Formats: sequence, structure tokens, C-alpha cells
Amino acid sequence: MPLMTEAHPTTPRTPEVRIVHTSDLDAGTFEAARALLHDVFDDMTAEDWEHALGGLHALVHEGGELVGHAAVVQRRLLHGGRALRCGYVEGVGVRADRRGRGHGAALMEALERIVRSGYDLGALGAADEAAAFYAARGWQLWRGPSWALTPHGIRRTADEDGCLYVLPTVSAPLDLDTDLTCDWRDGDVW
Repeated sequence: MPLMTEAHPTTPRTPEVRIVHTSDLDAGTFEAARALLHDVFDDMTAEDWEHALGGLHALVHEGGELVGHAAVVQRRLLHGGRALRCGYVEGVGVRADRRGRGHGAALMEALERIVRSGYDLGALGAADEAAAFYAARGWQLWRGPSWALTPHGIRRTADEDGCLYVLPTVSAPLDLDTDLTCDWRDGDVW
């Protein structure tokens, strides 16, 4: 009788995430990240890509190809009379044919560690289809009104209400029902 072995289900491997500052991205990875995000988001603009630059990029590769990207950049958010150092998450995307394998969770886990250890809070703007993903990770919906510090003064950004999520840290208690104001940038301010 042949020797039989018990079959063990394969435990999915946690994707390996590489963290790289924008200044250390080689030209090929830089272009691959931009192309990936343009493929993931139909409405990706030059300003959206610009918003993901200048901070730390989380990258996931499979078979030598970039299949996942996310970035965290520093911004200033005004809340409760304080200017808070914010790790703002940008450009979170996983190639369509590689979704459901834990890449997005691995990217976010890496960035959340950075936010918790280096910033007063994390923040991001979430599309409707991604809101449940972020909420399940502990990101909290900002319930108060949103504003932007513009070249013409502080302006209301009511269109962003209901789309902004924050990741509180122990260093900055937050009241999710009050005003939150972001610093100025070209394109979408949030």
C-alpha cells in the first residue's frame, strides 16, 4: 500500500512590502507606479500623482512586476486650534487581476505603522467602494465639516464630507464631529 500524506491547505503568504522614499525610486519603479495608478483609477490626474510624491511609497511586487502601491506624505491638518502633523495616505491601488490576495491590507499595514510612529494622525479620502476596507482597519469616518486653507482664506469643502477617514494616534485626541481643515495643494485639496 502506498504511503499517504495528509494534505495541508497552503497558508497564504503575507505579501512582502518594500518601503521607499520618492527620492530613492528608480526610474522604472517610478513609471511603473504611475502607470499602475492610472490603470486602477479611471480619473487619475497629474495632480493626483503629484500628491503621492515626496513621502514614503509602499510597494508590492509579484513575479518582478509592481502589482500594488500606496504612499504616505506629510500634510498639516488644523483641528481644535492645533496644526497636526498628518501622515496623509495617497495612491492606494492594486492591479485588478491581483486583488483579493492581501496586497491592499499589506500595503496599509505598512503605512499605518509609519503613521502611528511618526505622525499625530493619519488621514485619507476614500472612494465609496473602499470605505468599508478602511473602516475595517480602524480608520474612522470624519463626521464634522471639512475645510481647506486656500490662497483666498479658509473655504468649506462640503463635497468631501462623508469621504474623509482618520487614523487617530495616542498623541492627538480627536473630536470627529468638529471642523477639520487641510493645508492647500493644487488639484483636489483632500
